[in-house]
Amino acid sequence: MEEDIPQDELLRLAGLRYAAKNGNEEAGVSLKEGLIERKALCLLREVGKELDWPKDSTLEARLESEIAKEREELEAKVKDAEENFGESEVREALLTQSKFVARTGSLSEAVEAYDKTLEKTVGSGQKIDVVLTLIRLGFAANDFDFTRKNIARAKDLIEKGGDWERKNRLRVYEGVFNLARRDMEGGAKLLLESLATFSATELCSYRDFILYTVITALVSVDRPTLKESVANAPEILTMIHEIGRLEEFLRSVVACEYKTFMSALPDIIAMLKTDRYLGVHSSYIGRELRVVIYTQFLQSYQSVRIESMANIFGVTVDFLDEELCRFITAGRINCKIDRVGGIIQTTRPDAKNALYQNTIKQGDALLNRVQKLSRVIYV
Repeated sequence: MEEDIPQDELLRLAGLRYAAKNGNEEAGVSLKEGLIERKALCLLREVGKELDWPKDSTLEARLESEIAKEREELEAKVKDAEENFGESEVREALLTQSKFVARTGSLSEAVEAYDKTLEKTVGSGQKIDVVLTLIRLGFAANDFDFTRKNIARAKDLIEKGGDWERKNRLRVYEGVFNLARRDMEGGAKLLLESLATFSATELCSYRDFILYTVITALVSVDRPTLKESVANAPEILTMIHEIGRLEEFLRSVVACEYKTFMSALPDIIAMLKTDRYLGVHSSYIGRELRVVIYTQFLQSYQSVRIESMANIFGVTVDFLDEELCRFITAGRINCKIDRVGGIIQTTRPDAKNALYQNTIKQGDALLNRVQKLSRVIYV
């Protein structure tokens, strides 16, 4: 069995940067050490301003000198390859130079270097590998447009001649990209498809992959699918017990253990906040998870006493009333609350009636426009 590829160093540093921005001092120390060790001067300056690190002119001057020397050596190797060797050697020299620029320079400089490498790349597999690297650069820089374009680019290359291993890796890349831009349904679909073939450890660890798969599925798939494809999936069962209270949380949804769900939810949200991709969506995910669980409970009843539901969820009546009112007003939960009688009544959506009402509404709008037009014509 092949050893896992370690996570891309730029992505590891991006994770430390996110943690440091959120007050993790230990992550800040590790981040600074990593940037100096890699001679990532461009990123060091950028992060230094962001985290208010004191400027160290002596250090920057030393790094500038070392970078300039290494750049000259690499340019000499590229020139030597162009003058004395074949296309394969030229490509390898350019690839080494591209990795150096990605480590020490800006995103635009790295893209320019990798584009030159791509021009000298013949094999479809090697071309895909370069574009996958560009996608990771986009992830590290939080540049969604750049990442989207290169995912499309990689898809095109794979359709023209990519192998299954690279196709599977790209599926994970796209799944994580969907998650990062809050397309949880799209992310869940791709990540669930990748469960049995996950190999993109250069993008994220297997632990994080399982976390992303479970969370996106919880907010986007129905309960039978959740039970069959997630809760009972052997790939998930081998890892989920190592991810905080996630196993307990998933089980609470599948088994309708509502008090356990409400008890574990704050810990789950706190865990999500530490993740670079999920953290910015933690409030949204928390709301969606509550919509899922309230809807799941109410679907079983025509009506239920609000006090009874509050006891089942382990919350106060006032809290539950406020929660449900907010979701009802937003059109997320189909029920009515009789606060005086203390009853919650579930309203079943009528698809046929809804279609009829929508047709009437559109017809009225059309008639109004025709009448306005007729008045203009007669004038």
